[in-house]
Amino acid sequence: MKKWITAVLLAGMTLSMAACGTKDTKDAKTDVSANDNGTENADAKTDSDGGAFTVGFDQDFPPFGFVGDDGEFTGFDIEMATECAKRMGKEIKLQPIDWDAKDMELESGTIDCIWNGFTMNGREDQYTWSDSYMDNTQVVITKKDSGIEKLADLSGKIVEVQKESSAQSALEDEDHADLLASFGQFLQVAEYNTAFMDLESGAVDAIAIDIGVANFQLEGREDDYVILEEVISSEQYAVGFLKGNETLRDEVQNTLMEMVEDGTFAEISEKYFGYDVCTLKK
Repeated sequence: MKKWITAVLLAGMTLSMAACGTKDTKDAKTDVSANDNGTENADAKTDSDGGAFTVGFDQDFPPFGFVGDDGEFTGFDIEMATECAKRMGKEIKLQPIDWDAKDMELESGTIDCIWNGFTMNGREDQYTWSDSYMDNTQVVITKKDSGIEKLADLSGKIVEVQKESSAQSALEDEDHADLLASFGQFLQVAEYNTAFMDLESGAVDAIAIDIGVANFQLEGREDDYVILEEVISSEQYAVGFLKGNETLRDEVQNTLMEMVEDGTFAEISEKYFGYDVCTLKK
């Protein structure tokens, strides 16, 4: 009799533990928490059949993604992604990421896509891409009184870029091997805000950067800084998804085209750039 009672108790404990384990697993998959900026982050990747749309972006990359004066995330790509999510019937989740950890974030399912001035050139086989929605060029910013007027003048100078940026990739390309070798120093920093402070203080001689970011940063400071006319390279921006995630890519692509056709894309573009940057065909 005692053995029978003991067996029943053990069975009950086993079922109870299994039920608790199941609940914990479910909660872990659906948990949504708030980050330091008050933006909710999904812990799990969401499919394209509803729910959340989690966008990974660099919060220090104006005008594409940054923290506004009100403390909220804003920017051209942020507004584009938010409108896109709304039209798809999804809740937007804005997830700031370390740019050099973007692949890990995407592969782990923390984010659904990378949408933040993301260059597709040279990465065509690494992600599933939307069509390119914007052309971009890599340029050099320096002080007006630096004496630097063309790329050849960077010989012996200290040049800085954001780590893992398109500018770094362009300069490290074999087509620019001689240019890179001519630099006195080639430095990488985590954020372009740091690079601009270094340029202002004289710690570096020049910054290699995306033209869109350069124009945004130099607004109102044109008397002190200059963008060299000679460019490093040209490229295209697109939305990057996990390799093989064509379902979500197609949904976003179709929604972007709707925004192009009804003028929403142009309206958001005018707000940040003063003209329509769209390269998507109507």
